[in-house]
Amino acid sequence: SAHDGTAALGAAGSQAGAGASAAPAGNDLKFGADHRFASGLTISVGSPQSFRPSPSAYPQSPRGAAFDVQLTNDGSMTYKLSGLNVTATAGGTAVKQVVDTTQGFTGITDAGKDVLPGRSVHITLAFAVPREQTQLRLQIRPSATEAVAVTYCGPA
Repeated sequence: SAHDGTAALGAAGSQAGAGASAAPAGNDLKFGADHRFASGLTISVGSPQSFRPSPSAYPQSPRGAAFDVQLTNDGSMTYKLSGLNVTATAGGTAVKQVVDTTQGFTGITDAGKDVLPGRSVHITLAFAVPREQTQLRLQIRPSATEAVAVTYCGPA
């Protein structure tokens, strides 16, 4: 892991101008951090795990980055998982979610699920990323009506 940090620092230092858009913004969270929304929903996104997509994966990609996402409903209202919106960019370019059923990356399969107050749900999301390490930014909005989206950013 120390090697990853060195690579990220080197990349950021050498292209301060060119890579500015991919650099973490002041309000970005690091992977592994928790964020609590005003609604009482708490989200936690684990560090990206690199994997090689299988031949049946869609879309085809040289590499995938998988994330464990934990949602805990500490609010008083039932949370509808169908409202969850997650987008990702790698080095500032939008990347697609990978569905690779062979390896268990199926996206949000139980989107119709309701998360009752006091309950948690765990999902794994995977995104198509370039072969080389990149700065990955994940933007998560718990629902279309939520004014705030949270952004996680880090090397992947």
